[in-house]
Amino acid sequence: MRLERSVLWAIFVSLASVFLALPASAATTPTPTPPPSLDNATCLTCHDGKKGKLEVPGADGKARALRSVAADKFGQSVHANMQCVACHTDIADNAEKANAHAKDPAQALKKVDCAGCHLELWEQTQKYGKANERPRLGVVAQNIEAYKKSFHARPNSDDKTKPNAACDNCHDTHSFSVPPKNSPQRTQWRLTIPTVCGGACHTEQLEAYLGSVHGQENSKKLLAQAAVCSDCHTAHSITNTSGDAFKLTVSSNCGNCHVEKLDSYKDTFHGQISTLGYAYTAKCYNCHGSHQILKVNDPKSMVHPNNRMKTCQSCHNAKKGLPEVPAGFASFQPHGNAHDFGRYPQIWIAWQIMVQLLVGTFSFFWLHTALWFYREYKERKERAGQPHIKPDSVPAHMKGKHVQRFTPIWRIAHLTFALSLMVLTLTGMPLFYSDVAWAPALMRALGGPHSAGIIHRVAAVVFAGVFFWHLLYMGWNIARNRKTFKVFGPNSMVPNLQDGKDMLAMFKWFFGQGPRPVFDRWTYWEKFDYWAPFWGVTIIGVSGLVMWLPGFFGAFLPGWIFNVAAIFHGEEAFLAVVFLFTVHFFNNHFRPDKFPLEVVMFTGTFSLEEFKHDHGVEYQRLLDSGELEKYLVDAPSPGKLAASKVLGFTLITIGLTLLTLVAIGFFKGG
Repeated sequence: MRLERSVLWAIFVSLASVFLALPASAATTPTPTPPPSLDNATCLTCHDGKKGKLEVPGADGKARALRSVAADKFGQSVHANMQCVACHTDIADNAEKANAHAKDPAQALKKVDCAGCHLELWEQTQKYGKANERPRLGVVAQNIEAYKKSFHARPNSDDKTKPNAACDNCHDTHSFSVPPKNSPQRTQWRLTIPTVCGGACHTEQLEAYLGSVHGQENSKKLLAQAAVCSDCHTAHSITNTSGDAFKLTVSSNCGNCHVEKLDSYKDTFHGQISTLGYAYTAKCYNCHGSHQILKVNDPKSMVHPNNRMKTCQSCHNAKKGLPEVPAGFASFQPHGNAHDFGRYPQIWIAWQIMVQLLVGTFSFFWLHTALWFYREYKERKERAGQPHIKPDSVPAHMKGKHVQRFTPIWRIAHLTFALSLMVLTLTGMPLFYSDVAWAPALMRALGGPHSAGIIHRVAAVVFAGVFFWHLLYMGWNIARNRKTFKVFGPNSMVPNLQDGKDMLAMFKWFFGQGPRPVFDRWTYWEKFDYWAPFWGVTIIGVSGLVMWLPGFFGAFLPGWIFNVAAIFHGEEAFLAVVFLFTVHFFNNHFRPDKFPLEVVMFTGTFSLEEFKHDHGVEYQRLLDSGELEKYLVDAPSPGKLAASKVLGFTLITIGLTLLTLVAIGFFKGG
């Protein structure tokens, strides 16, 4: 083609000389032919590796090896359509200087800037609006940014001029190509990853890996789905394995394959703390090892029954400020599944007990709440705005008076109980819902898990203190009035037959089948509220104590006790919080006759008219016996009433906020 062009040019010049009367010599001299470009075929005449080892004299006089390129592999690579000189920019693109590489061949060529080239390509692709057509370039650009922050990009300790690993250490740029997913080629490519990582750099880790369950699956059984280096360490954002960033992500990387194991791990204290963003609790590799992971039944495995105590002791020891490992730790189930009765019968039974308790309690009382709201709301509409309490329902000389219902000591006990429970909820929720967005932020606000744990335990001691004080006080009070006290009497909190009759009458009223029942001093729902903490404190308190002192209880109890304790503690706490901030709040504050706030627990008194309406049986009994007047007191002052309302609304706001967080955790938690 070039020869034909030269001939045509000569003909053109000759014709032009006739018309322009140019000298014949000028007319017949052809223009020099442009030199041939330096293409890949020319480069491969030396670098194809077929002529044996490629060497040139180096600057120090010693032989310097040159890179050989397999033409067939290069032709199948992602760079197949590129010219060598596009990357090796310090080689002149002309035949005259091809052999000399445009400089002294003893000097090594400039290092090819893979990252710079790809970033420039991506910038140009975005600039011309072609990003959607070439998305892979964007992925490469993201990988480059990740690499710049990775451990591989840091200067090498032996040679600060080089990184720990550059692109060409992992990717052979002359043959690199990632095969399509689910293709045989992809399988073969994936099987080579451990060798790429371990062959030249991580030799000790490769040796350990090849003897592990992952390595055996990969190297001997050729199962590409077995974990390779990049599954745990990632490909481009590799971090220092001793840093928190790696520790907090490695378990999730394991979970990409071991999904059920990750879910069960996240339900444990170790997993909850990790999920919240704190790296000091045990991760998968602390128990199973890292590169040398073996099957559980392998006698050399770290989690083999004979080795579990030693494995736990690596963290649970006096040097790290933790109690020594008791015998019970050996049978703790870190991956206990509440849905697998065959493997974890105790955990399954505990879960079933709590589920039935939750379903039964909420089914009954939420139905009770809904019907009560409907009935009171309906009657309120029928009254057309008239008050539900008649102002002239009590004797004239008693109007304006209040009845003393709760003494100051009981009001202080109630307030302390409520505040300590709210603190327990606040500090316990981040663990229970550790994978919900608000949990890490709340834990940071509490000062971290250590601080939150101290606050939680202090609140638990206060809560239990109020409870046991109440038991002692009630025992002393009953003993003092043993001659007049009746177990099933009107002043007793012990449920009796009348409570059952009142409840049936209440349901008849709900459905319009009878009048609203009249109650004595304590209603059946108040008695339920009273007795609920007895089983709640017992379940939550005992299970919490077991988890608080694992070294003590693990010395004589089996390890599965801790699994069961975690279920009882969390689910009973959930029951208590949701019940108190829905049913209890409705019964006392949110039903139409009381909305928006009932202040009797804060002032200690309520009006005589309200007393007659809510506790008509007791009112009539006291009136008939002539004892009513000794219970009458003056109405609280405006200041006391205002302060009571502020306190009441504050507690309700806190309670509803906690309830909202629990609801978000319940519906969005993993």
